Amino acid sequence: MCSCDNTKLTVTCAGKNLTKVPAAVDEITVKLNLRNNNMKSLPKGSFIQTPYLTHLNLQSCNIEHVKEGAFRSLGRLLNLNLAYNKIDMLYQESFDGLSALKELNLHHNRIEEIQPGAFTQLGVLNMLTLSHNQLVYIPNMVFQGLHNIKWLRLSHNLLNNLAPEAFAGLFTLTRLSLDHNELQFFPTQTMTRLPEVTRLDMNHNPMMYLGDEAVSMAKLTHLYLDHMSLQDVSDQALSKAPRVSHLDVSYNQLHYLEPLSGPKELISLNLTGNPVYCNCFLRQLRQWAQKNTVKLFGSCTGPSHLADEPLEKMKVLDLRCRRGESLKEENEKDDAPTQPTKTEPKVQCPDNCDCNVDGQHATCEGRGHTKVPKGFPAITQLLDLRNNHFHYLPVNSFKTVGSVISLHLELCKIHEIESGAFSGMKKLLYLYLSDNDLTSLDPEAFKGAPELTYLHLEGNRLLEFPGTALAQVPHLFVLHLERNVISKLEPSGLLSSTAPNLRELYLTNNTITAVAKDALDSELLAVLYVDMNQLKEVPTRGLSKTSQLEDLNLSHNSIKWVGPNAFQPVSRTLKKLKMDETGIEKMSSDALTGLGPGLRALTLRGNPVEVLPDLRPLTGLELVDLNDIPLLCDCTQQTLYRWLGSVNFEVTATCASPPEQKGQKIREVLLFKSCRESSESPPTLKSKTVSPKPSKTKKDKARSQKGRAKTISTTKSKVKLYG
Repeated sequence: MCSCDNTKLTVTCAGKNLTKVPAAVDEITVKLNLRNNNMKSLPKGSFIQTPYLTHLNLQSCNIEHVKEGAFRSLGRLLNLNLAYNKIDMLYQESFDGLSALKELNLHHNRIEEIQPGAFTQLGVLNMLTLSHNQLVYIPNMVFQGLHNIKWLRLSHNLLNNLAPEAFAGLFTLTRLSLDHNELQFFPTQTMTRLPEVTRLDMNHNPMMYLGDEAVSMAKLTHLYLDHMSLQDVSDQALSKAPRVSHLDVSYNQLHYLEPLSGPKELISLNLTGNPVYCNCFLRQLRQWAQKNTVKLFGSCTGPSHLADEPLEKMKVLDLRCRRGESLKEENEKDDAPTQPTKTEPKVQCPDNCDCNVDGQHATCEGRGHTKVPKGFPAITQLLDLRNNHFHYLPVNSFKTVGSVISLHLELCKIHEIESGAFSGMKKLLYLYLSDNDLTSLDPEAFKGAPELTYLHLEGNRLLEFPGTALAQVPHLFVLHLERNVISKLEPSGLLSSTAPNLRELYLTNNTITAVAKDALDSELLAVLYVDMNQLKEVPTRGLSKTSQLEDLNLSHNSIKWVGPNAFQPVSRTLKKLKMDETGIEKMSSDALTGLGPGLRALTLRGNPVEVLPDLRPLTGLELVDLNDIPLLCDCTQQTLYRWLGSVNFEVTATCASPPEQKGQKIREVLLFKSCRESSESPPTLKSKTVSPKPSKTKKDKARSQKGRAKTISTTKSKVKLYG
């Protein structure tokens, strides 16, 4: 049913109504085209017979589910096309095994949710396309692991909210496409996490204004804000985007624009399709454009004698005000003909806030409020109150907004939340209390929000794990406590009773020195991050009741010694273990005992350990990071050398000593070829010169003793003693 090109090692099985991957494809195939078939599901090990694939096309195959491990054998795949399918969710293990993938196409699917960790195996991916899907919200850290991403395409979704850390970790991203979504406001805080982005496409989003310092992106050069609903752009909107050279605000509702502070390299400003009124209000912009050689695109809509005149050709003297009238009066009179003749019904909304009834969104971001405003539309689902000065949230602060699903209270200087502050919020799923001044939480702080699922408390000053407060939110699924000052995890706030459904717990960058036994008593906890703390040892006892843990991050602690059976409590379920720059100087040969085929990722980057334990039992590994480890390259590392030669993915491991081997990749060190095969247990010292031999003549014995003395003498400095 397929056509094969043995010269190009290509197989094409397009449009054959196949229900599964054909088993007879030649093992040496590098390009496989399976588009336009009817597979519906990709089971585990679907491509185990074709480990050399570099290009795989699964477009338009009616695929609904990608099972865990479907691509696990494709360590050489560079391009994967899954476009035009029916995938609705990306699971944590969906792309395991694709350690060399450069481009992933998922456009035109039905993706509604991306589980955190879905992309952690794609460390060299350059382009990810998720356009034309059904994404509504991007949670924190969802793109974690994309260390080499250059272009992320999220166009044509339903995005109305981005978490503050949605793009955290994307340090190489240079282009981001968010056009054709439902974003009501520019996601300032989220975008500051993208230090290298030069091009940002935000067109076709229903934004109405850009406030002061809205765009805070140091390297941004091209910004596209066309076909939106912009009615006002602050002159300080780009004050923290100094390198913008091309700004497109065409086809909005701007009557005029003030000179923009910030961009020093602006070349073009596109105002095409805006109702620009060429009166005195435009004079400053025209003077500024001439002085800074900024090319203006667009034309005047009025007054009548200047209609359709290109802005670029307008002379400053033509932009006049009527004699005896102020600028404000002039603008009001000149604008009168363009105003609607019928007054629009006023939307219910608190003072100094903006409400969009159609979009069910409301915002009072950065308006200086000291109390939670009242009077939002009853149907509001997203309420953004970040960057105000509430300090204190009293009881019933949100009683009249019972339909809110997502509530933003970041950067509001909140130091106290009274019992029942969120009373009446029966539909609340997402609560953002990041970057406030909380030191503790009332046991009933979250009473009245029983469906709360995602809780963000990072960037506060919490001294203890808020276990008792969590008892009010039994459906809590993800808890963020990064950047607090929690020093110890005690069993007093048992997760089994306070947060029985918690799956992900993030405690990065606290001051944790110990995890007490039973402190993490949870049968559902799958993700635990305690990196960037002050742990002195692997918290083996603290993990004794985390029977379903899959992802453990211990990086950036001070763990110098990893003892025997350190991960035994979670050995059955653990899939990802991160211990980068932890100060490990020595690991027991039994340190990883129990961790078998289930472990998929192991990272030990930047530790000063010279000898690693045997990795051969970890047969399921797909990602190993041994960079910046000062490995000792002698025969004690023979097991590592042989293991490196047996895996089908790239592992960088270099020698630090002895001096003659320094800097060499272990795989390329010839010394190991002369080492004897190591056994499972530590070898005993053996030598041909001392092994029992048949009886010899006196002359033979003399020769033997002479040879033995010479052998021992020349190898004396290289003998490794055991016992």
